[in-house]
Amino acid sequence: MENTHITYSLAILFLPLLAFLIQIFVGKRLPRQGDWVSISAIVTTLVLASLLFVDMFQQYNPNFKIEASFLWMDLGDFKIYLGFLVDNITIIMLLVVALISTCTHIFSLKYLEGDVRYSRYYAYLGLFTFSMNGIVLANNLVSMYIFWELVGVSSYLLIGHWFEKESAANAAKKAFLTNRVGDIGFFIGIMIIFTAVGSFAFTDIFASVASGTIGGTTLTFAGICLFAGAMGKSSQFPLHIWLPDAMEGPTPVSALMHAATMVAAGVYLTVRIFPLLTSDALLFVAYIGGFTALFAAAIALTQNDIKKVLAYSTVSQLGYMILAVGTGVYTAAFFHLLTHAMFKANLFYGSGSVIHSMHHALHKKHDHETDPQDMRNMGGFKEKMPITFLSMTVSTLAIAGVPFFSGFLSKDAILGGTLSFAQHHPQHFLLPVFGFGAATMTAFYMFRMIFMTFYGKSQKPELYADIHESPKEMTGPLVLLGTLSIFIFYTLPHFNPFSTHGWFTDLVVAKDSFVPGNISAHTIAEHAHHAHIPAMILSLSVAGFGIILAGLMYLKKSISADAWAKKSGPLYKLSLNKFYFDENYERFLYQPLMKLAGKIAYFDWEVYDKYFINGFGRFTSWLSAISGKFDYEGIDQGLVDGVGHATQKMGRSLKQIQTGRLQNYLLFVLAGAILIIIIQAV
Repeated sequence: MENTHITYSLAILFLPLLAFLIQIFVGKRLPRQGDWVSISAIVTTLVLASLLFVDMFQQYNPNFKIEASFLWMDLGDFKIYLGFLVDNITIIMLLVVALISTCTHIFSLKYLEGDVRYSRYYAYLGLFTFSMNGIVLANNLVSMYIFWELVGVSSYLLIGHWFEKESAANAAKKAFLTNRVGDIGFFIGIMIIFTAVGSFAFTDIFASVASGTIGGTTLTFAGICLFAGAMGKSSQFPLHIWLPDAMEGPTPVSALMHAATMVAAGVYLTVRIFPLLTSDALLFVAYIGGFTALFAAAIALTQNDIKKVLAYSTVSQLGYMILAVGTGVYTAAFFHLLTHAMFKANLFYGSGSVIHSMHHALHKKHDHETDPQDMRNMGGFKEKMPITFLSMTVSTLAIAGVPFFSGFLSKDAILGGTLSFAQHHPQHFLLPVFGFGAATMTAFYMFRMIFMTFYGKSQKPELYADIHESPKEMTGPLVLLGTLSIFIFYTLPHFNPFSTHGWFTDLVVAKDSFVPGNISAHTIAEHAHHAHIPAMILSLSVAGFGIILAGLMYLKKSISADAWAKKSGPLYKLSLNKFYFDENYERFLYQPLMKLAGKIAYFDWEVYDKYFINGFGRFTSWLSAISGKFDYEGIDQGLVDGVGHATQKMGRSLKQIQTGRLQNYLLFVLAGAILIIIIQAV
């Protein structure tokens, strides 16, 4: 069976790459621009991932693990091995990527129908899926970093799919460059680890941490640097700014990359490297995640663009996952990654279904002014789009943490772990405040979205008649993922909707940290279990409060949202304007850096180049002119030519002796003999 796992894993990895190559080179020449090539490849990966998942169930072994490596680069003492790791976490993640990617491919059939770059779009989807699967399968930091950067490239291409729109082009650049900031930290962390350990493989790194080869401040700094990569990919404060803007890409891309897979890569990384994170590093991780969860939820409260609400919701939910890692319950983080992938991708597909219908209605009315994504232009869509409404409602109940839905299970596990952490470390009481505060806001803003979109009277009556349900290619993924947002799929073989115990907790078991001084996984689990009941009661209370408040404000309208917005004053404006982060980054970071770059460029060109480089050139030219003059007039004409002239003159003088007459030669000989006799006599 081991060979089968390897074969299936390699097929899952390379089939999307094959589809990308076919699409990018010959896609336009194929029938239907080759969409069937990409869909066939990705459906095959889904089948293979499902077979691995079924086999995992049959084995039911929490310690299952297969690893393989090969030598990629050999420079004597410096060797780099690439390889892949297949365990239960890998198999679950492969299934998540394959499922959401398949749904995106199918959903896009109608959503992107007639698009000018249709085949290229499917090509880039294949490249992204290949890159994401590479991250999932990597067994070492170098392999992960290679695919990490490929994910960055493919996200840039997909976000900027409609690059003729300036906003989309800017969003793609913003996403790419913001992620590079985190990736620099990731690379530094990799180099620190390699310098200390001499290997990039997770197994070797964990063994070195356990033996004390690397530890203390060095290990803490290395862990934080590695986490910086996760901060970029998973859009954590202060690198969160790119994700909301990335909504400029097609909605199916948002569902695939910015809800379920790419942004989950950062969480997946922290889960993988958890054993090397020291207590101090984990504390840093916890506060970044907790603050991000609360901060992003506060922004989502007032947004009117349906995709922006979901974007900030995603940032907030990713903060939850990072908070869970920081407080030690990293299996709860991975559990929420799994459940969130289903209900958040479904919510994005649902928003895409609504936007698609709005576009259709606006096109019929030749209305190019109304924003099809603004919830203030919607209302009353419940009867017109029943499948979209029902599936989005199910997923909203899940993300709000309502019992009988998947989000309740995973959020309860996170909040229980966070509450337990604060109980044993009272000085960190802010962490559960972040968690439960974000839970309250999540329930409010998600039901605000549902009520504004599907309930009440239509805000644009002239469009209402043309609003209709989306085609089956779009509603199919909605039904599937909406169904997967129900609790039973995560508690089997048990049927208790209030307990997280099930196949996931059986097969994904926390391992003890290798870092000396860190609390054992068993202790953390025991503490979290004791906090389960109070955390659940508190979680249900805050979720209920948020839902009721949203109902009173946007359904019953017994509380005026506008009046409360005015009463909130600057708080409302701060939330609506995203706490002015983009403006402040522009004012205090981008512009000063651009001015500094301009001054450096001025110094480089006007001072360094003109006076140093060009001055050195002029000095060299003057020196070479003097050297040339001395060489030509002194050496060549004076010495070399002088010797030649003297030789020529002597030659002309001696030439007079060569008369060719014998008597002259006899006379010269006689004169020479007489001269010799005289010299000897003297």
